[in-house]
Amino acid sequence: MHKRAFGAVAVTGVAALALSACGGSEPAAPSNPTPGTSSAATTTGEPETPTGTAAPVRDANVDLVIWTDPDRSKPVQKYADEFAAENGVTVKVQISTDTRAQFKDATKVGKGPDVIVGAHDWLGELVQNSTVAPINLSADVASKFLPNAIAATKFNGQAYGVPYAVENIGLMYNKDLVPNPPKTMDELVATGEKLVKEGKAKQVLSQFVSKTGNAYFAYPYLSAFPDGGIFAVKDNGDYDPNKLLVNSPGSIKGGEVLAALGKKKILSTNVDDTNQDALFDTKAAPFMISGPWSVAKAKDAGVNYGIAPLPSLTGGGAMKPFLGVQMFYVSSKAKNATLAQEFVTNYIPRKEVQLALFEVGKRPPALKEAYDEVAASDPDVKAWYEAGADGLPMPNIPAMNSVWGPFGQATADIISGKSDPKTRLDAAAKEIAANIAKG
Repeated sequence: MHKRAFGAVAVTGVAALALSACGGSEPAAPSNPTPGTSSAATTTGEPETPTGTAAPVRDANVDLVIWTDPDRSKPVQKYADEFAAENGVTVKVQISTDTRAQFKDATKVGKGPDVIVGAHDWLGELVQNSTVAPINLSADVASKFLPNAIAATKFNGQAYGVPYAVENIGLMYNKDLVPNPPKTMDELVATGEKLVKEGKAKQVLSQFVSKTGNAYFAYPYLSAFPDGGIFAVKDNGDYDPNKLLVNSPGSIKGGEVLAALGKKKILSTNVDDTNQDALFDTKAAPFMISGPWSVAKAKDAGVNYGIAPLPSLTGGGAMKPFLGVQMFYVSSKAKNATLAQEFVTNYIPRKEVQLALFEVGKRPPALKEAYDEVAASDPDVKAWYEAGADGLPMPNIPAMNSVWGPFGQATADIISGKSDPKTRLDAAAKEIAANIAKG
């Protein structure tokens, strides 16, 4: 691959964007403002692993530092090496065990990385803390991504990253026991109960609930009903933190479904991330609500699985999952903002990069060209994408941090029968509103 030639105009434009978009948070001066002119490129060749759970320590002499989790570190290292070779710069990839928190803390003291890999729902908090910079992705390049993926990278109408994967939950089913997936929850329950009665299964459905609840998995029960959900959506598509839907009439109907399924032991607080996959993979449960991360385990267990959209609920419509988007961010305090913007806006949109990242998580690529290629040969990718077709991006506003705990615990209490849906969701809404007001 030939070395990229950075045009002076392009470099100036990107740097100007980084400076103007940080709301007064000026990036440090580039150590090498003219990439491509260094005498030799240098990378470590291997991702740097920290000791225990300690935050990575930045090497002040490296031009571009990227933090990622262990799963994505190898493909990120591969393309970081190419970037270094093309541009004659030094690049280091470091593994962070808690990128969100460690990035925030390290950036505050001027020792953070230039680029991080993370989920889109971190965005509101990162913008609020002035730790990430807007990115300049042309309309032409943005149009090459799945629309929901691009939408998830924006906050107040401004793009803050480049997406590489989308993910959502759906219904996995054992095709040896259930040839065709159920369209409704009633059908799912009837089919599962019949299999249990016949001794072919031990329980109907495996879904992550836990003693403290799981808002991510509970949300689709609320979204199946009109005005059910967590936040209302503004006309511009942003979530409105001042309009909670947690105890709306539609959300209460969703809560009543959770209560009914809990009463019948279809959902249980005894199922969490430690046993959810095992219940499906050992064929104890013919159905599991989960995401692409469960596929590898099912394959290893030899389960003849299928993937389908979540079922519809009686009196409502289809359960609609949250969409999660994985993306690359640029730090507002990047040592060399030009290099960081170049890596994120010109490397991450490449098909080969998106395909390499797909291989480590099997989440549908965000770039349409890459998605089309893998969907043509991998029916799982197409199935997961279709399962999330009607979903909305998970809220990326800071107020969402006030939701996870109270809402999750409320759904666990409803499922276990500790409280009725309206009383418990009213209390959760009150707690969430108070937390949001505290800031």
